[in-house]
Amino acid sequence: MPDAGSPLFIAGQTASGKSDVALLLAERCGGEIISVDSMQVYRGLDIGTAKLSVEERRGLPHHLIDVANLDEAFDAARFVSLARGAVEEIEARGRRPIFCGGTGLYFKAFLQGLGESPPGDAGLRAELQQTPLPELLRELSEGDPAAFEQMDQKNPRRVVRAIEVMRLTGRPFSAQRAAWRPADAGGPSSKVFALDRDPEELRSRIDARVTGMFESGLVEETKELLTRGLESNPAAMQAIGYRQVVEHLQGHRSLDETIALVEQRTRQFAKRQKTWLRHQLPVEWIPVAPGESAEAVADRIGNKLKT
Repeated sequence: MPDAGSPLFIAGQTASGKSDVALLLAERCGGEIISVDSMQVYRGLDIGTAKLSVEERRGLPHHLIDVANLDEAFDAARFVSLARGAVEEIEARGRRPIFCGGTGLYFKAFLQGLGESPPGDAGLRAELQQTPLPELLRELSEGDPAAFEQMDQKNPRRVVRAIEVMRLTGRPFSAQRAAWRPADAGGPSSKVFALDRDPEELRSRIDARVTGMFESGLVEETKELLTRGLESNPAAMQAIGYRQVVEHLQGHRSLDETIALVEQRTRQFAKRQKTWLRHQLPVEWIPVAPGESAEAVADRIGNKLKT
């Protein structure tokens, strides 16, 4: 493998096996993990984000996990700031930073720089959050058709941010999101490896993970998080699993229906992740055969790094 200080980037869809591969690579090259997950940053969001337990981390340091409370905002700019600090600390110890996660925007922000969008305006955002989603979508479709077509229209947080930027700048959100500043954080030769599993196998892995989450106490965890302000954090409430369990607790659907819905939403999310990575980052896809072990995948990535 390259020198210990050269960052390594492991991306991929949810439930694709990224964490297991990253742990093996870290053990082999003296690495430390930097989590690239927009939900694992929150303290308390454990079961529903598939956050590794202390035991599962096998004694390897993990960074950018549990760095924000539920009453805090967290965005790509803060991720980049904390990630750069983590890289400096890791490299100062003579170890290797290994970025691992599924939040493509955070990978892109770290590697290519942040766009020119303005900081949030608390007053305007509060106003927009009280506006019905259909009205927001209508404004977005009229003011920025490109963003309207590309955006997850069922995600109020992203719709609100797009309109907030449009109103503050008078310019289309899509144009500003495309204006990424060059950055030297990862370097021009940085490789992003993305695990790519067979769709049917990934579906089975997702369904098994969701079942395991509910068996491990996702409903109980959500109840506890509600007492700590989960519903007041729009970003955390968008985390798949928690939002659906909150709706279950409010009487909107049965537990079995909730589990099926979380499985469906997670599969849809995984498809969006792959599409985003394919079009937004220069990744090298690593096909993972059904039943292939994490050790074998780590071996293949390690061999690629030697060439």
